[in-house]
Amino acid sequence: MVKVDLEGCSSFVKDAEYQKYVDKALAALDVLENETGAGNDFLGWKHLPTRTPDSLISECEAIRDSWKAKGVDLVVVIGIGGSYLGAKCAVEALSHSFASRLSTVRNAPEVVFAGHNLSEEYAAELMDLMQERNVAAVVISKSGTTTEPAVAFRLIKQYIETRYGSSEAAERIVAVTDAHRGALKSLATQEGYRTFVIEDNVGGRFSVLTPVGILPIVLAGFDMRAMLRGAAEMEEATSRRDASNPAVEYAAMRNLLYDNGKKIEILVSYNPKLQYLGEWWKQLFGESEGKDGKGIFPASVSFTTDLHSMGQYIQEGERILMETVVTVEKSRRSVTISSDPQNLDGLNFLTGKHIEECNAMAELGTRLAHIDGGVPQLSVAIEKIDEYNLGSLFYFFEKSCGISAYILGVNPFNQPGVEAYKKNMFALLGKPGYEAQAEALHERLGK
Repeated sequence: MVKVDLEGCSSFVKDAEYQKYVDKALAALDVLENETGAGNDFLGWKHLPTRTPDSLISECEAIRDSWKAKGVDLVVVIGIGGSYLGAKCAVEALSHSFASRLSTVRNAPEVVFAGHNLSEEYAAELMDLMQERNVAAVVISKSGTTTEPAVAFRLIKQYIETRYGSSEAAERIVAVTDAHRGALKSLATQEGYRTFVIEDNVGGRFSVLTPVGILPIVLAGFDMRAMLRGAAEMEEATSRRDASNPAVEYAAMRNLLYDNGKKIEILVSYNPKLQYLGEWWKQLFGESEGKDGKGIFPASVSFTTDLHSMGQYIQEGERILMETVVTVEKSRRSVTISSDPQNLDGLNFLTGKHIEECNAMAELGTRLAHIDGGVPQLSVAIEKIDEYNLGSLFYFFEKSCGISAYILGVNPFNQPGVEAYKKNMFALLGKPGYEAQAEALHERLGK
């Protein structure tokens, strides 16, 4: 269960002022729960934790088991944005940090990601890896025509067909796509791929608890049922119409701080396993709130590492920052610090202490320093990094995001601004139908 602590903001806001924003958050919660706001046809994510059938997870497990029987040890998941970030976050958080370098036998294939960039070197190096491994692929795209994943899938599909043959390729490729239409759906039907559906009422950045996230997480060997249990508990907790609702607390405070001049929110973690939580969170809030000239800019850091690079700015730079710290209360591993007879580093005072105790004191010391430096601290705590708590965290931020965006006065579920770069890219690449725009761009660029 996610716990929110706003004590680190108390010196920056007044109680009466915060209460006004709680009222705004409760009104926004009403809009979200009653499905009367802008974008209300994209609210299918709200009840995924409690309405996802167990048969869906069993289907994913059947694919995992069939690929295991074939000796598959590498699964390439192809997608971009919400079609990969949630799964990437979960796999990174739950995996051993050095799994690919350990000689111990894995119980599940290694899951890697493609289609989230247009780097030729990345694509070539992925092909190098595929040549040494037993490969299967999951392609995730509602349309099948998004440039980055479509380019990657074209390459990976061709490789799998050449290496294993067309018939076997159909057993090694799974598509997560639209139920009825689109290029990928047509191809999947034509080739006989197993498919999972991306429902029309769930947008990409809210899709981690759909097959978009469920299938890769199951293939990587993790307990999706536990993740859904954690999310279901948070679904119940964040539906309550009271001031102690954690999503209401978080959304109210971050909007109050925004209106008081804190324009940038930094998501902070003290465990490197949560680095991709920051990446997932940035898309969730950035794409949901950044429109109509409004929105808190989402950034992320990993402490204590980034205290040695970004720490100076956070401590003494322009005072437009707030921090949301994701606190992990318990470590799942135990390492204590030993004594050194010479004590040249002067650290014998730490002898016998767990490294995580040092990490916790670094977190507390940083919290106090940053508050003194003018940076409000919102705390979001989970017990430990596991499937249950990660599911709880995913749902908490999704619900908070919907409430927060409605407080802000924007549609949380559209993203009209993401098309601008695509039109320019298509024109510059010579896509048919973009000739006039290409001419204008080349003139503008002096070419």
